Amino acid sequence: MTDDLVLHYAPDNASLCVRLLLAEMEMPHRLVLVDRAAKEQRSAAYLAMNPNGLIPTLETPDGPLFETAAILLWLADQRPGTVFPAPDTGPRGIALTRLFWMSNTVHPALRMLFYPDVYMASDPEGLRRQTRPRLASYFAQLDTYWDSVACPALACYLAPMLRWCALYGGDTTWFDLSKWPTLHNFAVAYENRPHVSEVCQAEGLGQTPFSKPSPARPPEGSAT
Repeated sequence: MTDDLVLHYAPDNASLCVRLLLAEMEMPHRLVLVDRAAKEQRSAAYLAMNPNGLIPTLETPDGPLFETAAILLWLADQRPGTVFPAPDTGPRGIALTRLFWMSNTVHPALRMLFYPDVYMASDPEGLRRQTRPRLASYFAQLDTYWDSVACPALACYLAPMLRWCALYGGDTTWFDLSKWPTLHNFAVAYENRPHVSEVCQAEGLGQTPFSKPSPARPPEGSAT
């Protein structure tokens, strides 16, 4: 079944989270580049799969899936208990809570930081000023309990978020990963995992993509 997986991706986009999990699980899949510079995510063909025109989309035998957290959970449940707690196990509820908190709270705040004009055209920089301390409070909260080893499906979601805060959204001086030592140590350890290094190299993300990010230099496609 996994031979039929097709990930529609763009470098250094939310598809990176899915690509990292596919590599973690060693799941066969095919990649299809979505050219953001040409706005292919708004093409009729792409919108037929993902009517929101966002990246990523994963084609599966069950049909196309979108929304990053939904894709991660679907992939994890193809091999229950390997990268996310299996259904009917005690840790499942806490893992679901954290996954949906990242999806419903942290990720939307990032979008407000990166695309403020979509949410508040009248004062986009004002929205950014409000969003930065809110995100900092979320990372401080995560730093108190983060344990990526227990749940790799959550790790592949968090690591790119840490990267993006250091690079995108205007003034990035607010973001200092060293303020959250648990998250910093996670970023260093995670980027040195072999499968993570391979994916990051393929997308041109540099040698320290999560602990000390540099702008993406993808071999194909555009990160923005």
